[in-house]
Amino acid sequence: MRVRIAFEKLDPRILPDMGVKVAFLDTAADRNAAAGPRVLVTREALRVDGTKTVALVVKDGRVERRAVTAGAGTGTGSDVAILAGLLAGETVVLKGPADLADGQRVRVKQ
Repeated sequence: MRVRIAFEKLDPRILPDMGVKVAFLDTAADRNAAAGPRVLVTREALRVDGTKTVALVVKDGRVERRAVTAGAGTGTGSDVAILAGLLAGETVVLKGPADLADGQRVRVKQ
């Protein structure tokens, strides 16, 4: 891609036919990186429900189906950053029956 720039004030150190390298940053990725710590979950904890990505959260011994916004993987393989929908420290269901329903009682295995 060829880009043309102009200077508001001419600097004497800039000479004709000088070159420059430019990198364009993805602003969404910048915002997510600047947002601070992220919640990471394994891909196994995420389920697709129609057009939504959901996680099953265990709260007070019951399953709570919660819509989440998943970001990019971490590059380490199976971990995915959760941008919205989960808080750090919450317990999520990793493996469970496909028919596990919202509000159903569960027991957490240690």
